[in-house]
Amino acid sequence: MNDTITIALSKGRILEESMPLFAAAGIRLAEDPAKSRKLILPSNEPEVRFLVIRASDVPTYVSWGAADLGVSGKDVLLEQENMDLYEPLDLKIGICRMSVAEPATLAAQDRPANWERVRIATKYPRITKGFFQARGIQTEIIKLYGSMELAPLVGLADRIVDLVSTGRTLQENGLAEVEQIMPISSRLVVNRAAMKRKRGRIEQIIQQLEAQIPA
Repeated sequence: MNDTITIALSKGRILEESMPLFAAAGIRLAEDPAKSRKLILPSNEPEVRFLVIRASDVPTYVSWGAADLGVSGKDVLLEQENMDLYEPLDLKIGICRMSVAEPATLAAQDRPANWERVRIATKYPRITKGFFQARGIQTEIIKLYGSMELAPLVGLADRIVDLVSTGRTLQENGLAEVEQIMPISSRLVVNRAAMKRKRGRIEQIIQQLEAQIPA
């Protein structure tokens, strides 16, 4: 098992978008994750296996060596502290942006440059705090784990910080995007100790994946 390469992926969009990259690099799942309840899935290569876990857990599994490599959104990597990971590739999948949104009725007359104090609902308190502190804006941050769009609608918060792809969900809930914090994409991350022990195979995987990334 010491020679096994373990790759951690998260369920949902990252899994769907990363598997074609790995397949093009010659590594394919031996089972359909949509039809399997297994959390450890074999590949067509006997020495390579995949873990299918929560997005927020991928950096932890890789950092602690339970996985050698993983694919994680940049939002997750920035929000978590003390993750000593090697980050060799931007895979250019899971592309979206982290933004500030507020009720469209407020946005029509609001000027972010005039903000002095805001109450924000988000599942990214660390990133949110840093963004507003850098602009000298006082923040009261309410951490939520889902249904972020609901917070301004029921008076829990003035605004939200969340990931935005098409913006359709915001629009359907009467919200408008008013500030973009940063672009987000998914990155390949590698355990540093594994990189030393299994350098040859890991570098090969990195090169094979890099060849599949759009310019």
